[in-house]
Amino acid sequence: MKKIIINSEPWETRIAILQKDELLQNLYFASHTTQQLERSYFKGTVIKVLPGIQTAFVDIGQEKAGFLHISEVDRSLALKRMAQSESPEDSDDVVEDDEENKEPLLCELNMDKIFHEGEHVLVQVSKEPVYEKGPKLTTCFTIPGRFLVLMPNIPRVGVSKKIEDPEERLRLRKIVRDILPKAMGAIIRTPSEGRSEQELIYEIKYLVSIWETIQQKFKDSQPKELIYQDIDLTHQIVRDNLDSDVEAVVCDDKAVHSALYKFAKQIAPELAMKIMLFDQKSNVFDYYSVSEQIAKALEKKVFLKSGGSLIIETTEAMTVIDVNTGKYIGSKNLEDTLFYTNMEAAEEVVRQLRLRNIGGLIVIDFIDMTSSNHRQQLFKSLERFLKERDKFQSVVLRVSEFGLVQMTRKRTGKTLAQQMMIDCLCCKGRGLVLSVKTESYAFLRTLKIGCIQNKYGSVINASVHKDVFHYVVASEYNALLNFEKEFGKKIILSAHQDGFAMNKFIIS
Repeated sequence: MKKIIINSEPWETRIAILQKDELLQNLYFASHTTQQLERSYFKGTVIKVLPGIQTAFVDIGQEKAGFLHISEVDRSLALKRMAQSESPEDSDDVVEDDEENKEPLLCELNMDKIFHEGEHVLVQVSKEPVYEKGPKLTTCFTIPGRFLVLMPNIPRVGVSKKIEDPEERLRLRKIVRDILPKAMGAIIRTPSEGRSEQELIYEIKYLVSIWETIQQKFKDSQPKELIYQDIDLTHQIVRDNLDSDVEAVVCDDKAVHSALYKFAKQIAPELAMKIMLFDQKSNVFDYYSVSEQIAKALEKKVFLKSGGSLIIETTEAMTVIDVNTGKYIGSKNLEDTLFYTNMEAAEEVVRQLRLRNIGGLIVIDFIDMTSSNHRQQLFKSLERFLKERDKFQSVVLRVSEFGLVQMTRKRTGKTLAQQMMIDCLCCKGRGLVLSVKTESYAFLRTLKIGCIQNKYGSVINASVHKDVFHYVVASEYNALLNFEKEFGKKIILSAHQDGFAMNKFIIS
């Protein structure tokens, strides 16, 4: 069973999903002053096409232009546009095969024949801006619902892997195929299991109507205009997670509680009673120990129950996770101790990936094990944990002889650290600063050059960090005396009293 905890404030909404033992699994933020781009539709303007990297840059009215790669262009759209570019009079002869099981048409796609600078194109944001990159765009459109995700221009029907009954998979696939308009597809989600045909018909018609509205707005809207945005984050979380496994949805705001209760009555009336109002005087996140768990999720070291630990370090290119035995020494032989620690670490790694919203390339350095059977069990367990507990797509390679596992996980939005933290102003995000000795010598060099260039008067006032002050006075005071003698100056050295960074010093 799990709980959904919603903390609503005038400035921000925070949503936490707790699993058994009220352990934090997912965390979401929605600032009331920041626009959420992911899943939104825009009427974009193509500003640059780079055929060398098969990418088009599209202006959607944001700080940075979005980038649209050839892999994110709907194939039928690409073939149609290429045909129009090469032979406009024969363009109607190029048609994408709608059958799911047939081989796709083999054709080399060229970005400069699909899009041209200055033209307007309907795009959807698939990923929020990350670091220096603008938003990632797609023309493989999706419109999410509770039971399925509509793919209005991809004629395929997929079923969630979590629906394991073969007969139920066939039943759902047949219902959806019969209802969907031609050339449309859908992904059947886990909550659709056991649902009636009427419920699925109602949702498909609703999602198709949204698509028709998007198409009409594209024709009527201005360039770079937002055309369609998904429901707010609070309703999204309830829509995507409210099922029989949810024990309660706890809200601390009466207006939010009322809105969610009405929403639940529409999409899942049998579960509406699980929407509850938190009426305690304390903060709801503090009451459920969410705040404490958030603080731990921002640390790079994660302690395991056995006494082992994980060290999680993220760069722009990848995330590296190191597994250590720590205090755990086991009760049997060394190999069993290492295996137990690795198995516990694999489960915790999956939780941390979800909680910290880590995506992209991930390398996990498990503790090296000599047993190939243990390495195989570890690999299968990691795959199983990802499949059962993580909704995002991932690909895992087998454990190497060095105990390394390479994997990728779909990147979506910003990581927890990106949402809550900034780079240190002293170390610029490196995690290291220059030593007191190095900074002291830098100060002395600057002072000497200034004296040589005669930048100062006869009396020099130098204010430095207190640690630099103590080091120079204790170890390099003779250098100051030599400067006074060599340049005929009087040097007055003092320590900062306002907590300046070590590399800040004032000489006048």
